[in-house]
Amino acid sequence: MNKIETLSTIKIQYASDLYKIVDCLNRTLKKDDLMFGLALDENDDKQAVFTIYRT
Repeated sequence: MNKIETLSTIKIQYASDLYKIVDCLNRTLKKDDLMFGLALDENDDKQAVFTIYRT
């Protein structure tokens, strides 16, 4: 069973193009067992939560 490990999480100001950076990072660094996530903050839709995972 593969375990996903959270390496880092940060809250940043949301911008509509942030997903493009996350997509680029995922495509480029997948072979290095890294994965990136982006979600809106549950309490503030002007903030995004960016997370780095090791797969």
